[in-house]
Amino acid sequence: MRPVRDSLLLLSRSGTVKKLVTTLPITSAMVHGYVPGETVREALAAVEELAARGIHTTIDRLGEDTLDEAQATATVTAYRILLDKIADHRLARHAEVSLKLTAIGLLLPDGERIALANARKICRTAAGAGTTVTIDMEDHTVTDATLGIVLALREEFPSTGAVLQAYLHRTEADCRTLAYAGSRVRLCKGAYDEPSDVAFTDPRDVDRSYVRCLKVLFAGEAYPMIATHDPRLIEIAASLSSRYGKAPGTYEFQMLYGIRPLEQQRLAASGEKVRVYLPYGEQWYGYLMRRLAERPQNLSLFLTSLISRK
Repeated sequence: MRPVRDSLLLLSRSGTVKKLVTTLPITSAMVHGYVPGETVREALAAVEELAARGIHTTIDRLGEDTLDEAQATATVTAYRILLDKIADHRLARHAEVSLKLTAIGLLLPDGERIALANARKICRTAAGAGTTVTIDMEDHTVTDATLGIVLALREEFPSTGAVLQAYLHRTEADCRTLAYAGSRVRLCKGAYDEPSDVAFTDPRDVDRSYVRCLKVLFAGEAYPMIATHDPRLIEIAASLSSRYGKAPGTYEFQMLYGIRPLEQQRLAASGEKVRVYLPYGEQWYGYLMRRLAERPQNLSLFLTSLISRK
């Protein structure tokens, strides 16, 4: 599966293939099943639809690894426009935003200073809109910088969310550091191709680490954001919340837009707080390929639809 995944990511650079994917009936439906659109208007329409079903959102404007300062500035402007629109549509109670620091300058020379200054601008706009920001985690080379910036942001914006990845060896210790009152922590398995000296590579070890990290967060005073689609981990999380005396609303479940929507609805209907990670923007193709590669049945259908047009 990995060679096919890499080939699809390579094809994502082709404008011709992107046009083909968005115009074929089958693949066009897949695109909108995982990414509601390229514009703020389309993203907010999806937010409103989910809110009507009792589901919250965290909105990600797709893009990362920015090496151009003007592009970083443009991303900041785009996020501030998005947040203003969230306020205009009175959706702040239902929606926050997720932000990758490499999209706003972390990889530039003096990147930590630039990313922190840019993130402060976005957090200030979010606070004015009545919502907040979660800082996404990226690969292990920027983990320390990312957590340092999160802590700096929390001095002024204490509700700023952090993200930790259970497959990293360090994460259980990071959970202990962040398991304090008011600390919003999204725990995910991790999606980057990390070396074995920094990350667990056996899926069973990743799951064990995830559960250990959950126990740390529930035992502390943090607000855990349980980001998983794994039915067993969801069941374990629900059991741990009961064991540690955590009422619904003192934690939440998070899933990706378009992944297990019936489970999202089931959890919400049972009284759990559910938040969907909702991506939008022009740089959707690489994101879509990663989602398809995670679900073989969708990848097979996608490839079949492309081959049928050759």
